[in-house]
Amino acid sequence: MAKIEDKVDLYDDRGNKLLGDVPITALSPLRNPAIRKICGLVARLAAVDLAGLEKRISSGAIAGKQMIIRNKGMDLDIVGKGKAIASQMKDMLEVEAGDETRADLLAGGKRLLVEVPSARILADYSAARTNVCAALTQALIDTFDVDMWKASDIKGAVWGMYPQDPAMTGSVVATLVDVPISNEGPGYTLRNIPVNHIAATVRKRAMPGACLSMVLEESACYEMGDAVGPFERGHLLDFAYEGLNANNMLFNLIKENGQDGTLGDVVYALVEKAKADGVAKPKTKLGSGYTVFGTDDLQMWNAYASTGMLAAVMVNCAAMRAGQPVPSSIMYFNEMLEHDTGLPGVDYGKAQGASVSSSFFSHSIYGGGGPGVFHGNHIVTRHAKGQFIPCFCAAMCIDADTQYFAPSRTSGLYGEVLGSIPEFAEPMKAVAEGAKEIM
Repeated sequence: MAKIEDKVDLYDDRGNKLLGDVPITALSPLRNPAIRKICGLVARLAAVDLAGLEKRISSGAIAGKQMIIRNKGMDLDIVGKGKAIASQMKDMLEVEAGDETRADLLAGGKRLLVEVPSARILADYSAARTNVCAALTQALIDTFDVDMWKASDIKGAVWGMYPQDPAMTGSVVATLVDVPISNEGPGYTLRNIPVNHIAATVRKRAMPGACLSMVLEESACYEMGDAVGPFERGHLLDFAYEGLNANNMLFNLIKENGQDGTLGDVVYALVEKAKADGVAKPKTKLGSGYTVFGTDDLQMWNAYASTGMLAAVMVNCAAMRAGQPVPSSIMYFNEMLEHDTGLPGVDYGKAQGASVSSSFFSHSIYGGGGPGVFHGNHIVTRHAKGQFIPCFCAAMCIDADTQYFAPSRTSGLYGEVLGSIPEFAEPMKAVAEGAKEIM
């Protein structure tokens, strides 16, 4: 790890100080135990909709609701036998006695949270989904004494369209990460998680949602080689200020402008803060009177700009209680910031560029989705790495269900099951505690 000496104070989403004088190296996904645990759990956790599975098998909807085979249904009391099914699955998935394996019933036995032990992840994180599917299929066959003629129906109901469809469409086993074939390139696993899944997991709280989103985004940047050598400090600064409310800057920008401020007010407040802290300095005054600013620390400037961008999105989206303006908020925040200072926008222009394409996909002639279905792996959002998707997550946390693709519609299972994990529910607190362990 390159020598990085920056330190920050960490605050929560209510402006309360969590930990002071934190070396930003303690926030690295390579070192922080909480972040490492979050990333490990993302790869090893699976959520199972037992109630949905029971209904599916009863109706004959093999491999998904569009794949109904009439008179094929079986009346199995899956929810009623949930405890026995969970116990069998745990026994099958456990590698060594006392390892991380668990199969916990939630929501009155209608949902099942399964954690596959790390020993089962040899080279491919897909083992979490495939092993849970296999264990669930076998547990159902054993519990209900399903004969060989109907066992394939059980398998189809659990696995969905696999193996005909490698994406496993229609499976009742859900994981935050998608199958490898859906990843856009090397290192994109942790970026391939829809915004709505994260928003549902944090119970639609904007700053924790942005934090959890940025934990995954920045961890992916490490895996894809973007945070190596001189670039690592920039990623850590972005993460600290935008994702973890370093020095309470994000909270203060929102508080100062939340009552009656506009997106432009957030731009001006961010610039004044950067000037006061010596991050942005007057460089040249033109004949028109316009002052071009410069900086002695471009990476710190980008961290400040990233924080202002998230604050502007939250202020603007909260004003209309909707997530839809997030692309335009990103676009015009960066446009105004560049015009006001002459310094580059977030991610040196890539955030603004990605906002144009993402706006097209959710507003223009395509219109096939909304902010909640995007992720860092999406073709129109993948170019801005780290700082961009957390804004979308915050926007969908603020959204008052104005969107057709709302978290409650697309990601309820994730919220119910994965929201029970403390590190997912309170990521800002978890990362601060992780940093304290290694300081």
